Amino acid sequence: MDQGASIWTVLVVALVAANLPYLSPRILLVGPRRDPKAAGWRVLEVVLLALITLAIGFGLESRLSQRSAQGWEFYAASLALFVTLGFPGFVWRYLRRSRSKVREFDDEETA
Repeated sequence: MDQGASIWTVLVVALVAANLPYLSPRILLVGPRRDPKAAGWRVLEVVLLALITLAIGFGLESRLSQRSAQGWEFYAASLALFVTLGFPGFVWRYLRRSRSKVREFDDEETA
């Protein structure tokens, strides 16, 4: 695998992993199903999946060449990128309104 393919692989893995906590009602993606999953579980899942994504990136980097030492800036930027990539899942879970709720809200206004 060349360098370009490795970069795209890590980005696709990060995009999928950043959205998984919002799409699954299960705790840690495999545990028991919780209908309203608490925000703490979602934050824990985001952190764990970010660490897994970093490990995959480090593994691909060490496979291509020698792994470079990183400072705190790299980890801060990686976390910011991971949270940004998870925004579509967050919007889908918390900010979208179903059509039935919109209709109920509209009916209340007209009454």
